[in-house]
Amino acid sequence: QVQLVESGGGLVQTGGSLRLSCAASGSIFSINTMGWYRQAPGKERELVADMTSDGITNYADAVKGRFSIARDNAKNTVYLQMNSLKPEDTAVYYCSLNMRRSLWYPFYNYWGQGTQVTVSS
Repeated sequence: QVQLVESGGGLVQTGGSLRLSCAASGSIFSINTMGWYRQAPGKERELVADMTSDGITNYADAVKGRFSIARDNAKNTVYLQMNSLKPEDTAVYYCSLNMRRSLWYPFYNYWGQGTQVTVSS
């Protein structure tokens, strides 16, 4: 059993900051890529940022220079620091961890429950 718990969402004004957290617990053997996705009303879910186990990062063009992803491997936790927030950042944010429960299973993408981020203009 694997569980992902997200926190840190909320309502902020334009230019404000939020820090999202996602902690994995349960049966975990190894974690590869950790990442964040978001989905705005009427739009498809899109990649925001991710990081490989080697520390290689990937950011969507819309958030480069404003968002920063980090991970704490010892705590099986991934963070998303969001600065200079804009109304277009409003969405439900989901964490996604590519990991396997044991040697008997392949790597698989697990998803958090989502946390709402709303940026007022």
